[in-house]
Amino acid sequence: MSAVAVEHLVKRYGEFAAVDDVSFDVPAGQLLALLGPNGAGKTTTLEILEGFIAPTSGSARVLGADPHRAGRAWRARVGLVLQSTSLDAELTVRQTLALFAALYPSPVSVDEALELVDLADDAASRVGVLSGGQRRRVDLAVGIVGRPEVLFLDEPTTGLDPEARRHTWAAVGNLTANGTTVVLTSHYIDEADHLANRVLVLAGGRVVADTTPSTLRARGGPSTLRYRLPEARLQSDPSLLGELPAALVPYVEPDGRSITVSASDLKPALAGLEVGPPSLEEAYLAAIGGTTAPGGELA
Repeated sequence: MSAVAVEHLVKRYGEFAAVDDVSFDVPAGQLLALLGPNGAGKTTTLEILEGFIAPTSGSARVLGADPHRAGRAWRARVGLVLQSTSLDAELTVRQTLALFAALYPSPVSVDEALELVDLADDAASRVGVLSGGQRRRVDLAVGIVGRPEVLFLDEPTTGLDPEARRHTWAAVGNLTANGTTVVLTSHYIDEADHLANRVLVLAGGRVVADTTPSTLRARGGPSTLRYRLPEARLQSDPSLLGELPAALVPYVEPDGRSITVSASDLKPALAGLEVGPPSLEEAYLAAIGGTTAPGGELA
């Protein structure tokens, strides 16, 4: 039996279909990333799976039950990490996790939860003094302390700096390695590329792609030529960019550290040149016909 099964799911608000005939299933132990621009139906789909709202038509089942009608026993098997939470700032991290662990029949130990999210060294710190990245990992620890079989993550790293995002990725990776089924939404393409076994791309409330990251990249357009400039040399000699052939200058990435061009545009003979399928971000944009904002976030 699939951990999550969705069939012809529809959610309407008046004449507007936020989710429009969506079907998919998630096998136990898989990490599925729901991707899509704002208004694509990601959060609405997640809220149906979490039991917060009922669908207009179609069906959604999580661990064999209808989330909107499921009782306390079902909720003890499901973990949630919402976009924002309110935790008691005066409690320590350990006290916070102990408080939530007491609500479940078979929680993981507080020490194990702390290790999974890399917060063991901060266990005695009050929640109110933690950084944004640390607090987000506390949210994740609260979501997993009940030993969930299915974990829903709604944009778990939005607003975090790159280091904090990597810590959160490692924590999520620990969960899936231990067999937890994870469904996440994200505004970061590289996050899905790094974490997901599978990506489901939504646009206009409909599924426009359901595949693996590598398969989506392979069908996302022509191969690309990617040359990563030597970082050590670039840091010590920024004028290196000025030494590039004029034909390559328009193809330098905004961060100035690499060159990316379509295989059909240029055929430079450069040592270290990488030839391969488009990035997941490029393939995603091909699927939805959209653009991204600076920093890799979905527009």
